Amino acid sequence: MELKDILKRVDHTLLSQTATWEEIRTICDDGISYGCASVCIPASYVKAAAAYVAGKIPVCTVIGFPNGYDTTAAKCFMAADAIENGAAEVDMVVNLGWVKDSKWDEVLSELKAVRKASEGHILKVIIETCFLTEAEKIRLCEIVTASGADYIKTSTGFGGGGATREDVALFAAHVGPNVKIKAAGGIAGLKDAEDFIALGADRLGTSRIVKAVKAMET
Repeated sequence: MELKDILKRVDHTLLSQTATWEEIRTICDDGISYGCASVCIPASYVKAAAAYVAGKIPVCTVIGFPNGYDTTAAKCFMAADAIENGAAEVDMVVNLGWVKDSKWDEVLSELKAVRKASEGHILKVIIETCFLTEAEKIRLCEIVTASGADYIKTSTGFGGGGATREDVALFAAHVGPNVKIKAAGGIAGLKDAEDFIALGADRLGTSRIVKAVKAMET
């Protein structure tokens, strides 16, 4: 697979708690230079980053992140606020406590509410697979499909586990045709990227792919 075909699927990501504006600006510069799908950054930097990139690359941010247990109203506000500040894409963490309690109606209702708050923009739903059983993952594939969200996403990268080939294959087998797949967390290099894409991932959340490509150029 050609590098450009991998890079165009990368959400070039920096979500460290200590991320500085200088680091965010570098992420933006690299995302533009390498033709990435988006830059995924903390919400507090969205407005400045959107002005900085001036439409050269979509800005993505995260809400309900990384734990997912904010109220639905808070998640809706965060989504709307991010979009008002210039975000083109929003990655939201599901309420994992509700998942464990099998409160499927509540999970779906929340996703639909955030979908409405982010209407017209890409919504990705992070289900944090490392905490879930296979049955829970399959049920969430069905719920994300029913919600109208654009993507199902494996992981935050903060939960102790990241994307696996098995989970991406499971998603591909159970999501509807309207839902794409984002693999995130622990994507270490180009071989991982190629494998996840081959299994059905349309997006890759990682900072390492651009770093790997830059290293090849030196």
